[in-house]
Amino acid sequence: MMTFVRYWGPLCGYAGLIFYLSSQSHPETHVPFVTYFSDKVLHAVEYAVLGALCYRAIRGSGNDSWRQSAIPAAILLASLYGISDEVHQAFVPFRESSWLDWLADTVGAALGVIVMHRVLNLRPVSSIPEALP
Repeated sequence: MMTFVRYWGPLCGYAGLIFYLSSQSHPETHVPFVTYFSDKVLHAVEYAVLGALCYRAIRGSGNDSWRQSAIPAAILLASLYGISDEVHQAFVPFRESSWLDWLADTVGAALGVIVMHRVLNLRPVSSIPEALP
């Protein structure tokens, strides 16, 4: 159970934060810096974090078949959450839903997954064999 909480807890918490902010008619009152950036950049950064957390959670699961397909599974999971977020926003007053926002979500998720994959697969320098002359 602790393994589940360790890997899936941060993902669920972050997904809840996204849901909360998407429920706000005027999210800039809660996160004022959003007005300084493009909407698409914000979507990409937000979902890069979600994608990274999805990848971390899937890789941390005990299921070997999940681990082997962690990259596409994490991108798919984050992208599906992006779709649900856009549908959710369609029902929030003063918010709109856009397929371009979903596209930015998916691109951001893919970038986040790739970065997390690279970070988790870093090897210490001492484990890399020296090149032969």
